[in-house]
Amino acid sequence: MPDQSEDILILPDLIRKHARTLADQAAVIDGDIRLTYSALDKEVDHVAAALQQAGHKRGESIAVCGVNSAAYVVLFLGCLRAGMVPALIAPSSTAKSISEMASNSEATLLFLDDNLRNIVAPHLNSNVTVVSLEQTVFESWYASAPESPAPVTIDPELSFNIIYSSGTTGTPKGIVHSHGMRHAQIERLEAFGYGPDAVIMIATPLYSNTTLVSFIPAMAFGGTIVIAGKFDAAKYLALASKYRATHGMLVPVQYKRIMAVPDFDDYDLDSFVMKFCTSAPFAADLKADIVKRWPGGLVEFYGMTEGGVSFMLLAHEYTDKLHTVGMPSEGCDVRMIDEEGNEIAAGEIGEVVGRSAAMMKGYYGEPEKTRETEWFDSDGNL
Repeated sequence: MPDQSEDILILPDLIRKHARTLADQAAVIDGDIRLTYSALDKEVDHVAAALQQAGHKRGESIAVCGVNSAAYVVLFLGCLRAGMVPALIAPSSTAKSISEMASNSEATLLFLDDNLRNIVAPHLNSNVTVVSLEQTVFESWYASAPESPAPVTIDPELSFNIIYSSGTTGTPKGIVHSHGMRHAQIERLEAFGYGPDAVIMIATPLYSNTTLVSFIPAMAFGGTIVIAGKFDAAKYLALASKYRATHGMLVPVQYKRIMAVPDFDDYDLDSFVMKFCTSAPFAADLKADIVKRWPGGLVEFYGMTEGGVSFMLLAHEYTDKLHTVGMPSEGCDVRMIDEEGNEIAAGEIGEVVGRSAAMMKGYYGEPEKTRETEWFDSDGNL
C-alpha cells in the first residue's frame, strides 16, 4: 500500500511503518494475547483483504459492537486500511437500539460479541450478516482471504469512524469523524509523551471517543496498549505496575475508585508520564489527591465527541485552578452566546460554541440534526 502520510498522518500507514521499524515490539497486550507490530500489521492486512473479498467498498460502514479485545483492535484497524468506516456501537445498548444504530449506519456487516448474537439477531434487518468477535471465530472468518488487500486512497475527507452518542436527546446519533480530523488530533496530542517507549492502559470502551483520544496517538507513535478488561481498580493498578504503564485515560468514577484502594500507595506507579480524564464532572478535591499521590501529570479534557469546542486543564501545573476545566485547547476558537445567538461579554452566562480542526463531519444521515448544532458568527463563519 502506498505511503500517504505526506499530506496527513494516516493511522494504518503508521502501523505499517512501525511493522518495519518496531517489528518485535508489543503493540497490543490483551491477557495472554500479545501482538507485535509486525504481527498486528499482518493481521490488519488480512482483515482488510477479507472485507474486500466479501464485496465491501471504500467508504462503506462496517458495524462493530463488542467489548475491548485484541480482535476489536485488529478489526478496527483493518477497516481503516481498507478505507472503510467502523461504526462503533455500545454493547450495553438494548438489542433494539443496537439494530437501529446498525441500520442507521447502513452497514450490511455487523461484528458482534458472542453473548449478544441470539439477543440482537432477531432485531436486525435481513440484509445484515453477523460475524462473531470471539477470537478463534473471528480469526477463522478471515483465514481464507488473501494476505494483502488491494490498495486504497485515503484522503483527509474520507470518514474515519462513526461513533454513536445519545447526547441529551436520548436518540442515538452517528457522529462522523474524518481522517483529517484524526490527523489534527494526533498532531495535537504528540506533546504528551506518546512514542515507542509509551505503555498505554486501555480501561474505557473502544467504542467511545474518550478512549480513542488516547488509543489513536498510542498506535500512531508506536506505543504499546494494554487492554485492562472489565474495570476493577485493584486489577488496573496491578497491570499498570506490571507493565510499567506511562499513560492512562480514565473517567472520574474510575479515578475515585482507584484512589480509594486501601493499599494504593504500595503500588509502583513511578513509570507514569501522563494521565487523562474526560466525560463527566471531575471534582477538584479528587484532582488534588491524584496530583499529590499518583506520579506523572494529569490532564482533564472538556468537550464533545462532536468536537469543535475543547478545553484542557493541566492539573499538575495549575494546582490553583482545579475547580475549572482549564483553557481552550490550541487552535480552538471559543465564543459565548445568548439565547438569540449573539455573542456576550465576559462574566455573563450563556452557551459555549466553538470551532477547531478537530470537528465532526456531521451526524450520519441526519442533515437536519447536523444543522441544529451549527452556529455562524456575524461574518457568516461556522
